[in-house]
Amino acid sequence: MPQQSSPLDVPEGHPFGPHNLPYGVFSTPDRPERRVGVRIGDHVLDAGAAALALGSPYAQLLAQPDLMALLGAGRTAWRDVRRALTAWVTVPAHRADMEPLLHDLDAVTLHLPYRVADYVDFYASEHHASNVGRIFRPDAETPLTPNWKHLPIGYHGRAGTVVVSGTDVVRPAGQRKAPADPAPVFGPSVKLDIEAEVGFVVGTPSAQGTPVPLADFREHVFGLSLLNDWSARDIQAWEYVPLGPFLGKSFATSVAAWVTPLEALDAARTAPPARDVPVLPYLDDADEDEPGGYDLRISVAINGHVVAEPPFSTMYWTAAQQLAQMTVNGASLRTGDLYASGTVSGPEPAQRGCLLELTWNGRDPLDLPDGKRTFLEDGDTVTLTAWAPGPDGTRVGLGEVSGRVVPAG
Repeated sequence: MPQQSSPLDVPEGHPFGPHNLPYGVFSTPDRPERRVGVRIGDHVLDAGAAALALGSPYAQLLAQPDLMALLGAGRTAWRDVRRALTAWVTVPAHRADMEPLLHDLDAVTLHLPYRVADYVDFYASEHHASNVGRIFRPDAETPLTPNWKHLPIGYHGRAGTVVVSGTDVVRPAGQRKAPADPAPVFGPSVKLDIEAEVGFVVGTPSAQGTPVPLADFREHVFGLSLLNDWSARDIQAWEYVPLGPFLGKSFATSVAAWVTPLEALDAARTAPPARDVPVLPYLDDADEDEPGGYDLRISVAINGHVVAEPPFSTMYWTAAQQLAQMTVNGASLRTGDLYASGTVSGPEPAQRGCLLELTWNGRDPLDLPDGKRTFLEDGDTVTLTAWAPGPDGTRVGLGEVSGRVVPAG
């Protein structure tokens, strides 16, 4: 490979070329204050400093400690800022100004890029929901609950424990009770799991009492990130009837440090699976101009060993339908809201996005190079990576979300 003359000479085919340009927040050892950055190749451009150097009108959105100003600026601003950034990293006349503002990716610290306002988690994969039904309701006539194909099922999670990739996850403690146990016990979870998901970041807010229709999805959602919704299956199984997930989920949700703008994923738009049950008009996307699904290829690795490759294109409910469901009762959106797809699983065993499915609730342990696994052990590191088809045969990298399990106390 010829030596690069500039960090802006990104090798052809690099998943973080100028066709991508995800946003994040970073700091450096010499400047600990947080700054908005844009990834280009294996470097981070100080976006605020770049805007100031060029006298850009977008400096007030980019010279910030997080993405909140940009998120709240709306879709026209998102488009215009992206066009400006693309020019800054591709037009030769800007190189002298841009090159001093580039930082090696390995030399920066990445931070949670926005302030999470609310967090909602959905349950949008038919394959995942069907497998869970077969595991826990093996004698049921159908694995899906009666409401599943009529609406995207979700629950309101905990925003305060959303953490950026690379943050250690402390093994949660709580009550658990196996079916044969005479009484519950308290202690660390022994069925700690992951959920490979995709999170969608809301930019433009909405007024309370005003539902967001399917057609307005891209007016409100800025971009997406990989997400791992850690789950304590034993705590969850004992507590969730009748109100749903609580302590089994609320201890940690990890998100990637990079937010990929929806505009970078136009080539990855795809039709969702065919509906085999009619839906109510507010969820009916049959006549929408744009396909509602995204073709994202996810890999799940434990301690560097790939255990699953879930395809996001198989998700039954789309992100637009989830947003419509989330607001149809009049609930408002806030800048920084995060909502997640739920576990991404495909039809094949190697496409299951959590250990609950991969090991069939511990019945079929995974063989890893460092030993068998039913659920996560202390010291395990889980890493999700993904890419999507980009323009002209390129790939769009989504970055990674990684976390290591550490023992409580």
